[in-house]
Amino acid sequence: EERPAPPPLRAEEVAYIQYTSGTTRAVRGVVVTQRALMSNLFAILRHGIDVRPGDRAVSWLPFYHDMGFVGFVLSPMASQVSVDYLGTAEFAKRPQLWLRLMTRTQATISFGPSFGYELCTRRLRPADAAQFDLSAWRVAGVGAEMIRPGLLERFADLLAPSGFSRRAFVACYGMAECSLAVSFAPLGAGIKVERVDRHHLAEASVALPVDDLPDGDDSRVTTFVNCGVPLPDHEVEVRDDDGRPVPDRWCGTIFVRGPSVMSGYFEDPDATKEVLAPDGWLDTGDLGYRVDGSIVITGRKKDLLIIKGRNIWPQDLEAIAEQQPEVRTGAAAAFSVISPLGEELAVMVVQCRESDPEKRTAIVRRLQSLILEEFGIHCLVDLPPSRALPRTSSGKLSRAGARAQFLKSHDLGAPASWQTSSP
Repeated sequence: EERPAPPPLRAEEVAYIQYTSGTTRAVRGVVVTQRALMSNLFAILRHGIDVRPGDRAVSWLPFYHDMGFVGFVLSPMASQVSVDYLGTAEFAKRPQLWLRLMTRTQATISFGPSFGYELCTRRLRPADAAQFDLSAWRVAGVGAEMIRPGLLERFADLLAPSGFSRRAFVACYGMAECSLAVSFAPLGAGIKVERVDRHHLAEASVALPVDDLPDGDDSRVTTFVNCGVPLPDHEVEVRDDDGRPVPDRWCGTIFVRGPSVMSGYFEDPDATKEVLAPDGWLDTGDLGYRVDGSIVITGRKKDLLIIKGRNIWPQDLEAIAEQQPEVRTGAAAAFSVISPLGEELAVMVVQCRESDPEKRTAIVRRLQSLILEEFGIHCLVDLPPSRALPRTSSGKLSRAGARAQFLKSHDLGAPASWQTSSP
């Protein structure tokens, strides 16, 4: 007996529930409707990456992450683009497999967070580049975490002999609460870096371009990446702490409204009310500013350190650690804790390959001195026993997790603990 065909899907039906990575808050289920999903897919394919005949994709991203699922499962289905998959664990063990698969299939589209590109540069030798042919790669997307232009430059330099073009890099911004994408940088333009006065940003919340500095002092410079304009039919506002929109180059909280925004968190109306207003505006929890219509992300609001009234970006402290020969990229996590006296204090946990106790103590003192000189703040630098820093299910550094580990293993009431590293 033939069964009747199922009724057509309605726009407001739930398509799926996407669980967030839990970078700065508890993991929550994002309810994505058919309308939100199809709106985002259409905008990504038509305006974000401009899918063309002959395009082919490669992905090593996990399917449980929004970039892997929406970007490389649902998007290829909607656009009829062929895609080849590489297991995430296999990529982590042998990142050159990504480049080999790109070469074999002559793929044109592949995305990854900054650390994916960095893993390739760390594991490959300059002589290895000749074995790859990456000349067809036209969209090398970068997102899912803070974009680090220095890592991408090293990747482009290393793989230039293989035909890879640095103009293929496409910075993007998004989140599960918006199905996947909010904005894309222009295709074929590469990474556009914003160099701004760190002190002016910390003290006045204004991103003053470095070209306007009277003395050109590079020690005062911090860099961010321009993530392009919002997708069509999507609005972005940057608001101050009182909820008022601010002008270009004023840093504040990023709010998004558009057809791709979630309907709410699954069975969590209180959490939904915290971030989603009745008029459709979503509080992303991200900080950033606008420049000529484009979005520049500066960090997560919950990650920001406020020390003696100054805003300190954790990635700036982490960059100092990563410049040291004993520390690898991604092996530092900065955050703040509240002292017994109620003060907000800066902490940085660093994975270090050095095992000699005297040398470890010297590293701690060196980092504390550099941070004091650069930022004018005292910072506890902790070198715990060798273990990986906590990361989310999608591979992002979890500063909240690092902070929880630190608080579990340290007595904040012991003054001596603020002077030296852990044994």
